[in-house]
Amino acid sequence: MKVFISYSSKDRKLAWRIADALRNADFQVWDDTQIFPGDNWAEVIANELRESDAMVILLTPNSVDSPYINAEVGYALGEQGYKGRVIPVLAAPSEEISQLEVEIPWILKKFGIIHISNLEDDEEGLRNITQALKKAAA
Repeated sequence: MKVFISYSSKDRKLAWRIADALRNADFQVWDDTQIFPGDNWAEVIANELRESDAMVILLTPNSVDSPYINAEVGYALGEQGYKGRVIPVLAAPSEEISQLEVEIPWILKKFGIIHISNLEDDEEGLRNITQALKKAAA
């Protein structure tokens, strides 16, 4: 199963932790580090989204207002025939979660959100992401 991770560049460390956990669970993970100088970003991202089986959307204080994240989400949800699983992951310290939940687009709330509150070490959150993807693959 090929997984596309959508995240703010400011959250790269957390996105890579998620990607590593998914790769260790035998998922093929794509992220923007695989875009090369001179590549057309929009075209590469659109192609990767079309080819993905699932999209993990990392929602953080850095990403909820990001035009890039919103464009990726909009493309995936608006793409006719996109059959990939959409898995929103809310990652923020406990004291920021309620405020951040208000800012999340309503459509993403319909998918069910996985919470990660301990950004440095949340093995349960990583397990929940992996399990959601395994369920989608079954």
